[in-house]
Amino acid sequence: MKILHIETSSKNCSVAISEDDKLLCLCEEVSDNYKQSESLHTFVEWALEGAKLSLKDLDAVSLGKGPGSYTGLRIGAASAKGFCYGLNLPLIAINSLDSMVEGFVNQGYELIIPLIDARRMEVYTAFFDGKSGEMISETQAKILDENSFSELADKKMLFIGDGTKKAQEILNLPNADFKSDIYPSAKGLIKKSVKKFNKKDFENVAYFEPFYLKDFQGIKKAERKKKS
Repeated sequence: MKILHIETSSKNCSVAISEDDKLLCLCEEVSDNYKQSESLHTFVEWALEGAKLSLKDLDAVSLGKGPGSYTGLRIGAASAKGFCYGLNLPLIAINSLDSMVEGFVNQGYELIIPLIDARRMEVYTAFFDGKSGEMISETQAKILDENSFSELADKKMLFIGDGTKKAQEILNLPNADFKSDIYPSAKGLIKKSVKKFNKKDFENVAYFEPFYLKDFQGIKKAERKKKS
């Protein structure tokens, strides 16, 4: 199976092409300016060229569904659904936190905890088993304070993601390591997408919505202005 993978939930605009569980080509760029709208379709073209494939060769489209940037998720979902409609392909959706942990499995950590920056002291997070890489908690939006994760202080754990910068400043966890330069990536969608493809675990393209986790803040502000 040949799958196009799209991940736009963070500052990393990322596109990959895989054949079965093998990565054929990856195009991605981390930018503070969130360049998904400018770069996504160019990266799709480049990835296909690098994999020596065309759109008609694809068997499915895989999408990092969030949580993450509201605008980034909208752009990624719209593109993925467009490819699925135009090419009559199934859509596979994977939690964007899943795409971050694969490279750290079996590295001596009991827990791997992605932290995606969600502004101020809030992060999107979940717990992953350090040996299997499987998610073992619900995804949540968590406001960090000095007591966050204190119940896990005796465990060897790794925090990854751009949210770790603010976490490391306030957390006192002697058994924890922190790695901030990790973002959701299309290459991290491959293994779970293959599993879902084999199970025919597909999304309803017409009704699919990204996993926003919380409301878009701009909408709330607009509503308040209207009421006043």
